[in-house]
Amino acid sequence: MPDTIARDLLERHGWAGAWSLPLAGDASGRAYARLRRADGSTAILMERGGDTGPFLRAARHLADLGLSTPAILGAAGECVLMEDLGDALLATLTRDPALEDPLYALATDVLVALHGHPAPDWAAPYGPSEMVAALDPFWRHYAAAAPKGARDRVEAALGDLLEAHDGAPVLLHRDYHAQNLIHLPGREGVAALGLLDFQDACAGHRAYDLASLLQDARRDVDPALESRMIARYAAATARDAEAFDAAYTLQALQRHLRILGIFARLGTEGGKPGYLDLVPRVRAHVERCLAHPVAAPLAAPMAQVLAAEAPAR
Repeated sequence: MPDTIARDLLERHGWAGAWSLPLAGDASGRAYARLRRADGSTAILMERGGDTGPFLRAARHLADLGLSTPAILGAAGECVLMEDLGDALLATLTRDPALEDPLYALATDVLVALHGHPAPDWAAPYGPSEMVAALDPFWRHYAAAAPKGARDRVEAALGDLLEAHDGAPVLLHRDYHAQNLIHLPGREGVAALGLLDFQDACAGHRAYDLASLLQDARRDVDPALESRMIARYAAATARDAEAFDAAYTLQALQRHLRILGIFARLGTEGGKPGYLDLVPRVRAHVERCLAHPVAAPLAAPMAQVLAAEAPAR
């Protein structure tokens, strides 16, 4: 049931009395509902969105670049009333193997288009030092039993590697995966992909969102498809393939370590035990990244850390 601010927002924009259906949320405390009016038109209401300024700012910026974000119909307090982009999530559509290549190619091309523009001034940096600091959930909630000194050794080695393989920052979606992408077949080119949950957009390495897409914490992606999309992106952006692959691996590794900590916290302390079911896949991603030659300096210290038992369900 919408609160007073939400009810006033709906009243002002002609959605008072609309039928409301709660939608599945995400790892945050945000709540979503699909509204439907008697004429069949629909919209999405986001509540408990915290500071909605970053979401609204990113939505405007991405739309100005020709990318598809939900049109903002109104906002007040922690609530946003927005366009309903539908339910054609890539996470659902790509269960059909015949659709995987074209849809992942589209998602890759959206990143090529986004990265053709400089990161805006408002985007907070997410460079090597910020990425190392962002690993705190991993150490607190997943690897709390790591040997003394392991954190310092891992963070020093990873920080050096990220610095050595850094590049000019681009705007990151920061949570770019199949559950946050919607196919919009009625639109042309890169606009045929709808973007959701971009409120954490920041400025970082161009490989980060691609790694988020292709080494998904929530679904398996065929390694052959992953390789094709990495090659597609590298060719479209004139990247050296070997150097980009190394940077991609390091960006993926940092993301997976952070996610392990977040999922462990949500599963053991946040009342969302389903997130623990995702831990084995993320752990496998970590081990795969560590097997890459670029991660060799991390092999010994991370072996000690990963020997600690993962959170049990």
